[in-house]
Amino acid sequence: MKIGLILNTNEAETCWNCFRLGNEALNNNNSVKIFLLGNGVEVEDVKDIRFPLLDEVMHTFVKNEGAILACGSCLKIREKGGSAICPVSTMKDLLKLVEESDKIITFS
Repeated sequence: MKIGLILNTNEAETCWNCFRLGNEALNNNNSVKIFLLGNGVEVEDVKDIRFPLLDEVMHTFVKNEGAILACGSCLKIREKGGSAICPVSTMKDLLKLVEESDKIITFS
């Protein structure tokens, strides 16, 4: 199954759960893409002592062939650029993710 996850928050627990679900889906032979939107583009900067493994679950997701896309406009508003783990993407990429996915889940 192709699963699209849209992460629209920088709240640590929600980010952590989004990537945990993504990893579980990958471990069960699904294809998963996460689109970072709004505050979600800040996920690499999220630090919370209750969720110290957030960086680890993100890197595991990418290592296991999950894809992360980050909204370019949302990054620009925050004066940020893409990164190796979160490349810059567009609304066109988000639309493609929605069109090609069997299921879409939004975390906000």
